[in-house]
Order: sequence, then C-alpha cells, then structure tokens
Amino acid sequence: MSTPDNSADDPTRTTDSTPAETVDEKTAERASAPTPTPSAPAAPSPSAIARRPKPPVTPVTPAAPTSPSAAPSTPGAAEWGRVDDNGVVSVKEGDDWRVVGEYPDGTHEEALHYYVRKFDDLAFKVATLEQRHQSGGASASDLRKQATQLTSDVTGAAAVGDLVSLQQRLSTLVDALAEASAQEQAAQRAAVDEAIAYRESIVVKVEELAARDPQSVQWKQATADLNELFAQWQEHQKVGPRLPKATATALWKRFRDSRSAIERARRAFFAELDDVHKTAKQQKTRIIERAEALASQGEDGIPTYRALLDEWKNAGRAGRKADDALWARFKAAGDVLYRAREERSLEEQAESAPRIVAREALLTEAAAVADIADIKKARQVLTDIQRKWDEVGQIFPRETERDLDGRMRKIELALKDREDVDWKRNNPETKARANDMETQLRESIAEYEAERERAEAAGDSRAAAEAQEAIEARTAWLRAIGS
Repeated sequence: MSTPDNSADDPTRTTDSTPAETVDEKTAERASAPTPTPSAPAAPSPSAIARRPKPPVTPVTPAAPTSPSAAPSTPGAAEWGRVDDNGVVSVKEGDDWRVVGEYPDGTHEEALHYYVRKFDDLAFKVATLEQRHQSGGASASDLRKQATQLTSDVTGAAAVGDLVSLQQRLSTLVDALAEASAQEQAAQRAAVDEAIAYRESIVVKVEELAARDPQSVQWKQATADLNELFAQWQEHQKVGPRLPKATATALWKRFRDSRSAIERARRAFFAELDDVHKTAKQQKTRIIERAEALASQGEDGIPTYRALLDEWKNAGRAGRKADDALWARFKAAGDVLYRAREERSLEEQAESAPRIVAREALLTEAAAVADIADIKKARQVLTDIQRKWDEVGQIFPRETERDLDGRMRKIELALKDREDVDWKRNNPETKARANDMETQLRESIAEYEAERERAEAAGDSRAAAEAQEAIEARTAWLRAIGS
C-alpha cells in the first residue's frame, strides 16, 4: 500500500499565496491597459507652491503621446482638468483644484489628453473589478484586496477626470466586497468544518478496524475496506477544501498510525497462520501415510481408518489448496478399504439368493397358520416352520434379512393374540368369576322384571320404562361374558 500524497494538507508544503485566477486577471489587465510613460509623482497643492520661496519641484515631464489627436475614452473627463500657461495641469476635486503635473512641451489639449488617459486606466480597472464582482466566480477576498489597493491608487492620482465619483464607486464596491467576503469566509469555514468531520469519520473507521481482534477479522474484506478508506482520503484531498495545518497533520497521523497497526496485525496473523497450516499439513501427511498402509488389510482396516478420520478432523486446517489435495489422498486410501467390503458384500448377496427364496416359501406356509382353527395345532405348525427358518442360515444384505424376519414376526404375533384370547376364555379362575357374575346378573334381571310387572299393573309407565332399561343393560353384560 503506497503512502498518500498529503501535499494538500502537508504542513511543510509551500504554495504561492496569490491565487492563479488573480494572477491571470492581473496579467490580462496589464496587457489590455495602455502603456503610458511613467507618470510623475503628485505635485504639491497651489497653496503650498505659494508659500515656498522657490518655485515648486517640477514634475517629471512625460513623453509626448504618439497620437496627440486621439480623443480620451471617458467622455467629459477633460472637463475636470485645466492647464495654465506654464503647462501645469490641475484636476478638480469637489470645489478645489489639485495640481497633478506639468506638460510644457505640448499643447493644452495634448496635456489634458495625457492625464485623461491616466484616468481612463483607473476607470477601466474599477469597471473590471465591478464586472468581476457582479459575474461571480472570483474570490471576494481577493477582489476586496485589489479594490482597496486601487482606492489608494485613485486617491491623489495624477489623472484628470471625475476622481471623486470614481472613489465613491470604489467605496461602494469595497463595502459590497466586504459583505461578500464575510459570507465567503463563513462558507469556507463551514466547508472546512464539514471536511474535517468527513476526514474524522474516515479516521474513526480506520481506528475501528485497527481495534478489532486479529483472530476474528476477515482479512480479505478488512484489506478491501482499508484500501477503500485510503482511496476516499486521497480523493477528498484532491477535491475537498484545504484543512488547517495542525488539524490535517493530527488527522493524518491518526490515520497513518491505525493503518500501520492494521498492517502489523495482518502480517502477524498470517505469519502465525502459516505456522498453523504447516503443522496441520505435516500431521495430516502422517495420517495419510498410516491410512495408505491399511490397504493390505482390506475390509478389516475400516475401524482403524475411522479412528484416523477422527484424528484428521482434530488436526486443523492446512489451507484450502493443501487441504483439498491432502483430503483427496486420504479419501483414496479409504476408498480402497470400502471397495473391499463392497466386493465381499456382493459375494454374500449372490450366496444369499437361494436362501431368500427358501424363506419366502416358508413365509407362504406360515401365512396359512391363521386358517387353522385348532390353536395348539397352529402353534405346532408354526414352530416347525420357525425351525426350518433358522436352518436356512444368514442372509445378505442385512436389510433383506430384517425385512423377512419382520414379516415372520407379524405372523407369530397374530397367533399369540389368538392364544391369549383362548386362554382368557378357558382359564378356570376366569370362568369362576364369569359364572359368579352371570348368577348376579340373572338375579338382578329377575328382580327388574318383577318390578316392571308391578309398575305396569299400577299404570306407572315411567317406572316400567326404567325397569326395562335396566333389564336390557344387564342382558348385554351377560352376552359380553359369554353367557
């Protein structure tokens, strides 16, 4: 895993403090603006000139314009200036006139045109800032800095035009930019706070991954999760706002430390797992060698093979690929033993075919026992059949033998039920109890018959009906005991 490019938040990174957009715009302004001869410093006011014993310092005489007949781009700007006979140019600011320079080597019109063009330059810059503010997209803080600097340039500028109006426009623009700058800063702070929270959420997730028990971690998924979080971190550095240096450094340190802890735990886990797999592989290899040695024992080696299977289950895992290959060998060793048993079973089944036919015939004979009325004779016949049944011998497969035995068992149970019923009927004690009960019932019936006759003679139909019901009930009991 590569180390992230944290240049966006790296405390040691240095960047140009001037936004690229501002640099481009300033370059455009310099390219589009006229290139006059550098202006002379602002001349002192007329009152100062009057107080001096010597003439005032003569401003730098500008070079004559290349096209003196060209009209200024700001209509009416020349109305704010004047030129005296000595070529001294002044500008009107409110009710006062301020000397802005001299132009002794040209006409008055050329002198005014020169200083009006200076005003045009300032007016163009003001209009450009106003347009950029209205169109949006530029940083209000940067525009405010430029407007503040331009205000300094306009104040006391060596130019002819409505400087007071230009200063008012700049003042209005600075105020508007101050409000926009405050909103922009608030939005930037909110964006930074949101970015910090987002970056914090990434760090928390990485820390949670680092805090998990290495033995319970699904490392393939955990590695994928860590890579995804790292990709989110890098993407946020590219597209998100720049965080404060201290905050960015602290968050990255937490992310880096947690990621390092995860990597150390992963390496330690797989190093330990490799040792476990190696031990399990060695143990299973020894089990396979013992299983393959059972081949000469044939079916008799199956119990030992099953014991080896228990050892195999307790040996642990040797890794998916190694386990698959080892299990294929172990299973092949067991197949040899089970094929030997299957071959013996097929031989036994072939030998059992005539025995099965013999027992099926005995079952047919045994089924006829149910038709013998004499229970003792029926028992004797069944006993003879069962003796022949045992003489037939063992049958394979075992399932077939169990099925045949079950069918014979049903016939035997049916005969036993008949014997139980016959015993109950002919048991002396049972007969004595039945005779005593019969005597009591007959006496009771005689009494109820006499009672019925008396009720009929008296015309009591209800009593006669009750006596009749009692007689019928006791008659039914007599039939039940066989009398």
